[in-house]
Amino acid sequence: MKKSICVLLTLCICFFFATVSPYAATDPLPSWNNGPSKQAVIGFVAAVTTPGSLDFTAAEERIATFDSDGTLMAEQPIYFQFLYEIYRVKALAPGYPAWQTLQPFKAALEGDMSYLARTASQGEVDLTAGTEAGRSDEEIRADTAVWAAASRHPRFDRPVTDLVYQPMLELLSYLRANGFKTYVVTGTEIAFVRAWSEKTYGIPPEMIVGTSVKVRYLMRDGIGTVVYEPAGNFICNGEDKPTAIHYMIGRRPIAAFGNSDSDIPMLQYATSGKGRRLGLLVHHTDGRREWAYDRASPIGKLDKGFDEASQRGWVVVDMKKDWRVIFPFEKGTLR
Repeated sequence: MKKSICVLLTLCICFFFATVSPYAATDPLPSWNNGPSKQAVIGFVAAVTTPGSLDFTAAEERIATFDSDGTLMAEQPIYFQFLYEIYRVKALAPGYPAWQTLQPFKAALEGDMSYLARTASQGEVDLTAGTEAGRSDEEIRADTAVWAAASRHPRFDRPVTDLVYQPMLELLSYLRANGFKTYVVTGTEIAFVRAWSEKTYGIPPEMIVGTSVKVRYLMRDGIGTVVYEPAGNFICNGEDKPTAIHYMIGRRPIAAFGNSDSDIPMLQYATSGKGRRLGLLVHHTDGRREWAYDRASPIGKLDKGFDEASQRGWVVVDMKKDWRVIFPFEKGTLR
């Protein structure tokens, strides 16, 4: 009799946790430690997708925008597009002797990461305009994809596209499974990101919003082609992120994700609209598994964002505390 009662109680307890706990059966964010950050994300998604909820948001309004560098993937010791442009500049340099003294080409040839970091998106535009002029969008994307697959990160000795964050991949999948459209809004040049975004992020090229170089249309061998020109067009950073969202997406996001002060305007734009909103900043705090940096960093500086997050109720993810795994290749390291 006592044994039967114990078995019954055990079955009841298992049934309770399987049906009540949101983590017992299927955890949508398994690489996130259970805590306020994870709960805030799951609570937001539940609130805006549950019919009858006061915060329910129609599927067409479920727009989420993500910064790329430092938010969806690593950005140290230099933005990855610079690594590609260094490769391009060195390959083309024999035909352009003026680059030996002309910045930012000189810095690229000398591997002056400090100088390149200070130039940020403008430096990426200048290098792209200088190295890609006359080439088609298809040619640039194809070469970028080949380079990305063959590249080696200076610290991890892996392709740079392996340095994507596993917790953010789970978040992207979780949002899409709940009717969200996920966009990348980045200061990086769009062709560079579009070359590998679908394979790496699950986000197709048409949902990449970013910095751009001027292009022109022409016919080549009977085929209509978009060709790059030697001039910048638009820098998608800081206050220009919301304007780019307006022009390219046409809806105010209800969720936005970033990691630096340059993402503040995008998070402000998303979270100051009507209804339930979510803003989230990734704080790099894990110097062992990734990097620890914020206020003083020339790459991904996060300073004013702390005050904004406190005032506006944004989630600040502590990478060391909140993420059980950082990169997909970390096998057997769940804490």
